[in-house]
Amino acid sequence: MTKKLTDKKIVSEKELKNSGKVGVVGSGSFATAIVKMLVENSDKVYWCVRNEFVKGAIELRGHNPVYLTSVSFKKENLILTTEINELVSNCDVIVLATPSIYLSDAIEKMTCDYSNKIFVSAIKGIVPKHNDVVAHYLRDVFKIGFKSQAVIAGPCHAEEVGMERLSYLTIATAEHKVGEILKKLFASDFINVHTSKDILGNEYSAILKNIYAIGAGMASGLGYGDNFAAVFVSNAIREMEVFLEAIYEEPRDVNESAYLGDLLVTAYSLFSRNRSLGNLIGKGYTVKSAIQSMNMIAEGYYAADSVYKTGKEKKIDLPIINTIYQILYEEKSAEKLFKKLTLKLN
Repeated sequence: MTKKLTDKKIVSEKELKNSGKVGVVGSGSFATAIVKMLVENSDKVYWCVRNEFVKGAIELRGHNPVYLTSVSFKKENLILTTEINELVSNCDVIVLATPSIYLSDAIEKMTCDYSNKIFVSAIKGIVPKHNDVVAHYLRDVFKIGFKSQAVIAGPCHAEEVGMERLSYLTIATAEHKVGEILKKLFASDFINVHTSKDILGNEYSAILKNIYAIGAGMASGLGYGDNFAAVFVSNAIREMEVFLEAIYEEPRDVNESAYLGDLLVTAYSLFSRNRSLGNLIGKGYTVKSAIQSMNMIAEGYYAADSVYKTGKEKKIDLPIINTIYQILYEEKSAEKLFKKLTLKLN
């Protein structure tokens, strides 16, 4: 049984500075990258990993044995655990960085008191059991209000963080002071942090860009070139704006980095797992075989089903999303559908 969180009190900047207790839930590539960001500013970072093997390997060798293996940590900077309650009990800020399909399994074991905590979502997908974004899931299931939540958006590929290449984060919060607390935790010489109030817009755009990246990969696998890719992405950002306005009206400029920038890097980069999935499908792999051939979760696959259904319910015109959904879930021909899609883009 979960304990409820109210918005009566939020951990203050002074309290956070004195305690410095921040934890990360998840042991994939982005979780590992986030831990790397946080150890720049925190003497101790709690890290809740998937299993005892991963925990033991990091404690022994100072790096994740599966993801971003080139990133080394000073073992004295990490407090590793496999127990969510140990991490939450000891931390003021909890960063959720698991794949969305595993989130409920991880945090529904949470029975400790999580009042006065800040929960930060670095998850870019739909929670399948609830068919909703993480912000709503935390609010509805755990009664964690938006004032105690934050959402991280990019453009910020984990691999480039691992190499300490300059990367950008947008941290969306309802409360300015929470944004400033988190900015101090994450900012460093290679991480440039901006803040936003558009929590749902940033979360939905991070989900949508993964779906569009699958489409960009499909186009590449089918043999379409850079000219089509440019048209595809320019149409995708306009379609994203239509979806965001229909779902959650908020003053926003989709040309900002958190929206367009994150879409661009995910659609074009060879580091993009969603683009990679689409590329395999475009080359002729079945959806099932393409998914099985990857060692990382492509969040866009799971999100496409939810976003497609939401679009239908709200009668939103989403030609790109609809095309990708039909290829992924209705086993339609990518070649035939992309030929039809080219006539709709401009």
